[in-house]
Amino acid sequence: MTGGPVTGGPTSGGAERCGFIALVGAPNAGKSTLLNRLVGSKVSIVTPKVQTTRRRIIGICIAGEAQLVFVDTPGIFAPKRRLERAMVAAAWVGARDADHIVVLVDAKRGVDAATRHIIDGLKKQRRRAILALNKIDLVARAKLLPLAAALDDTGIFGETFMLSALNGDGVDDLKSALAGRLPPGPWLYPEDQLSDLPLRLLAAEVVREKLFLNLHQELPYALSVETESFEERKDGSVRIEALIYVLREAHKPIVLGKGGAKIKHVGTAARHDLEASLERRVHLFLRVKVAPKWTDDPARYREMGLEFPR
Repeated sequence: MTGGPVTGGPTSGGAERCGFIALVGAPNAGKSTLLNRLVGSKVSIVTPKVQTTRRRIIGICIAGEAQLVFVDTPGIFAPKRRLERAMVAAAWVGARDADHIVVLVDAKRGVDAATRHIIDGLKKQRRRAILALNKIDLVARAKLLPLAAALDDTGIFGETFMLSALNGDGVDDLKSALAGRLPPGPWLYPEDQLSDLPLRLLAAEVVREKLFLNLHQELPYALSVETESFEERKDGSVRIEALIYVLREAHKPIVLGKGGAKIKHVGTAARHDLEASLERRVHLFLRVKVAPKWTDDPARYREMGLEFPR
């Protein structure tokens, strides 16, 4: 899944193209689901909870002679807490640095305050974007056209695509259109690379996904996961030790569950996903640590690939 950037593409004729495409949108608009669908593999974690994505995730796919480098950004909204400010800042940086921007809008939710905030931000940057109306399988056709027209009236969208990231409808059309818009240039990554996420960070993200899926209310947003060790073993397997940070002592028994049942379930689910991704046996060990000020620790932000807001 990982590897360093390379120069050169699949051919020697100089016809290849490459570029960065930022996927931006309100929380839970479906960016990570779309990224995984475009890449054809799970490179970004997905949960029904908002603000699941905390770091910028790179997903890479090939379309003919074009290498598309997608940047899945955290959801953009009006942040209040320090971690939220760091996540939103990372999203805007991803949009600023991209060759093209795709704005995902949840067609069922429509134009909410977060979407208006994104549109206003792009207007200030004088950036044009591509509109992707997502989750069209959940909305009557008669409601889609007025929504698309209202968004088109904002003046920042050059083209509109209607799709369902979940079932794949319309995704290939979006991919083909983006491939045709990329600038000429050599590919930046090996042909078989799907993401730039290091394996130790992938492990932490998968564990965090399972925690989000198995914990309720506000607790998921009060935790973080760090891979303490990632050891390749002689038999081809890998031994991973991950540390789960929680803010309060009262959170620890919730994560552990009665008799350790909850964390055992989380560990089993994460191990299965990691074994599928890494294509080898995984030995996964989880610990829970109370860190009351982890959201104010610059080292934790660096671990998550975020700038620490002062």
